[in-house]
Amino acid sequence: MAGAHANNFKAIDGCEIVAVCDVDLTRAEYFAAEHKVLARFTDTAEMLKQVEIDAVSIVTPDPFHTPISLQCLKAGKHVLCEKPLALHYADARKMVVAAQKAGVVNMVNFSYRNWPCIQAVAQRVQRGDIGEVMHVEASYLQAWLSSKVWGDWRTLPAWLWRLSTDHGSKGVLGDVGVHIVDFATYPVGPIAKVDCKLKTFPKAPKNRIGDYRLDANDSAVMTVEFKNGALGVIHTTRWATGHPNQLTLKIFGTLGAIEINSEISRDSYRLCVGENVDQAKWETVEVESTPSNYQRFISAIATGKAEQPDFARGAEVQKVLDACFLSDAEGKQVRV
Repeated sequence: MAGAHANNFKAIDGCEIVAVCDVDLTRAEYFAAEHKVLARFTDTAEMLKQVEIDAVSIVTPDPFHTPISLQCLKAGKHVLCEKPLALHYADARKMVVAAQKAGVVNMVNFSYRNWPCIQAVAQRVQRGDIGEVMHVEASYLQAWLSSKVWGDWRTLPAWLWRLSTDHGSKGVLGDVGVHIVDFATYPVGPIAKVDCKLKTFPKAPKNRIGDYRLDANDSAVMTVEFKNGALGVIHTTRWATGHPNQLTLKIFGTLGAIEINSEISRDSYRLCVGENVDQAKWETVEVESTPSNYQRFISAIATGKAEQPDFARGAEVQKVLDACFLSDAEGKQVRV
C-alpha cells in the first residue's frame, strides 16, 4: 500500500517524495531505491528533525497509526493516515483533537472514496432523489483466505499479520469492514445502533503459523439502524470464493433505489426512479471521474481548504467498529 501512495503522489504536479521511514532499514532502502527517494530512516523523530517536509503519509500496521500521527501533528505536519484511523475510538479522538490544535490538513485514506460511483451516489441520496431511505444492504467480499488470488497468505507476512491480534490486527472488521461502513454511511448518514456477530474460522493446526496466532476475525455480519430510522445489513468476509475484492451497496428509498456493484463498474451505478419504479426497471448511469484522496490531500495543503474524509470522519467510523466489537462480546444490540 505504501507503493500505491508513492505512485499516486508522484503523479501529482508539484508533489515530491523526499523521505521514507521504516523500522526495517532494508525495506526502507529497497523502497527508496524503487521510488528514487534520497533520504531513508528507521526513526520518525529523526526524519522529522533532519528533512524539510510538509506532509506525512502513514502506511503502517494499525497499532502505529496513533503514535506516529500524534508525533507528526505535534511537529506541524499535514497527515494522511491509512485506515482504520486508530485501534479504538478514544485514540481516534486524540488524533482529531491534535489535528485541530495543529491547524493542519488531516485525512484518513478511505480509498474507495476514489471511485466516482460512490461520490455520485452520495450526492443523489443526500439530495433526496430516491426519497427517504428505508433499507440498506452493503457488503465487502474478499477471497484471499479461500484462494491464492492475492498470493499464498500461509507464507506471506504481509497477509499473516492481518490474521493475528498479537500483531495488531482487528481482523476483517478493522481491515476492510472499516471501508464498507464508510461506503454505506457516506451516502445514508450515521449509524445509531448495531448488532454484530464476528467469527474466526480454523485455518491451521492449533490456529498458528510460526509466530502468528490466527485469532483475528475472518467474517463480520452487522444489522444496523441508521439515525434516520432506516434499517440495514452490512457484512464482510475473507472467505468469499470467486470475489477477489467486491464492494456492493444497495439503498432503497420511498421514491426509488440506487445500487453499486464494483465488479460491474466503478464508473457507473444503477438507478430505479420515476416511471421505472412501477416496472422494476433499472437504468445504468455513467459518471465522470472525481479527484482521488491523494489529489484532495495535496489540494487541501495548497489551498488551505479542508477536504474529506478527515480525521473526524475516521473517528466516526471507528466508533461504529468499537460498537461492533462490544456487541459481539455482549451478544446484543448496542448504541453507537
